Amino acid sequence: MFKKIAIAVIAVVLLVLAYAATRPDSFRVQRSVAIKAPAGKIMPLISDFHQWAVWSPWEALDPHMTRTFSGAPKDMGAVYAWTGNDKVGAGRMEITGMTATGNVTIKLDFLKPIESHSVTEFVLLPQGDMTTVTWSMTGPSSYLTKLMGVFVSMDSMIGGDFERGLANLKSAAEK
Repeated sequence: MFKKIAIAVIAVVLLVLAYAATRPDSFRVQRSVAIKAPAGKIMPLISDFHQWAVWSPWEALDPHMTRTFSGAPKDMGAVYAWTGNDKVGAGRMEITGMTATGNVTIKLDFLKPIESHSVTEFVLLPQGDMTTVTWSMTGPSSYLTKLMGVFVSMDSMIGGDFERGLANLKSAAEK
């Protein structure tokens, strides 16, 4: 009886491992919000890392987080690095692209708790007195990420954070 149970457990583990290998090689998480403010009022909240304390969903998770700003003071070439508790980890962001029409591209490198490299993009689309802000993150899915994704997706892990951040951004921009 024990032998049959052990074989069944091994078979299930092998099936999960095989299924994980078939998962996509990249991920994308995306959320949007409509803000009653012009893009010109919203853009500085995004392209100046000093302003992220106002709206970022992660800033309040560690009041003792160490922040370092380098590179350009804002916009292209601005760099923000942080080190904090287990909830925020450690990492670095750099603005690598901007357009006059309202796109900001950020290279995002998490160093702890798990090293990963992604691209975050903010797209601002003015529509009358409203601006739709879309926040997305894309990156490669390593085999470990694929295996984790069998049980919990990247979307479910950080989608709520994006929603909270966009709600905070909306509140800050509409003041």
